[in-house]
Amino acid sequence: MMKLLVATEAMFFLCLIMAFIYLSIIAGYKPAEENALSITSTGIFSIFLVASSGTFMLAERGYKKSNTTSMKGWLAATIFLAIIFLFGQGKEYVHLIHAEQITLGSSLFGTGFFTLTGFHGLHVVIGILLLSVLLIMAMLGDFKKPGSNLLSTAGIYWHFVDIVWIVVFTVIYVLPKFNLIK
Repeated sequence: MMKLLVATEAMFFLCLIMAFIYLSIIAGYKPAEENALSITSTGIFSIFLVASSGTFMLAERGYKKSNTTSMKGWLAATIFLAIIFLFGQGKEYVHLIHAEQITLGSSLFGTGFFTLTGFHGLHVVIGILLLSVLLIMAMLGDFKKPGSNLLSTAGIYWHFVDIVWIVVFTVIYVLPKFNLIK
């Protein structure tokens, strides 16, 4: 079921990304809006999110080796890295809204940017909640015996969220810097 969910979400994000690219090419957006984005800051916060896939894999490895202490520690690290990423996104939102006057309704760029990154952020929040439930279950002793597929199922979702961000970051931050979307 998780693979089906991820497949439908992938189609959803594909549509959002295609709409963003289409509107960027057809309607264009002001260079000032594009320049308001901080590729460096967001790139740093993106590293935290991508690293969370690594910490999640270490949590899975701990579980497979019946090391629940390791699993719990790496799950907590995964959640922490995701929260740092969300903090970075929030920081950028505040900057764009207050300093640059770019909002959801201010322009096509604002609409596309906040819709795409906002839906991704929502998926990160859902992932954090899912991982938190797994961490609580582990703390209550539910993962003492190997054989459950809950962690690997959650992993499908979590890695999807990270992969989607790599694509979103590339489309919104990287490609415009090299004039590949205009």
